[in-house]
Amino acid sequence: MTYVEEIGATAGKVWGFLAASGPVSLSAIEKGVDAPRSLVYMALGWLAREGKVAIEREERSIRIRLA
Repeated sequence: MTYVEEIGATAGKVWGFLAASGPVSLSAIEKGVDAPRSLVYMALGWLAREGKVAIEREERSIRIRLA
């Protein structure tokens, strides 16, 4: 599997995790999909670019939810 394919597969895992969990923190996603932070960030970028997730800044954290 190429690294781009791995990012795409992780994006699918992130989407599935968000569908099951609702809005969560970045650290919850990392733990939920059991992937390194850098890969989770790239997967979130992929999903954000496609308009599949919304990223919201709260007081001291960031929450991600399906768009």
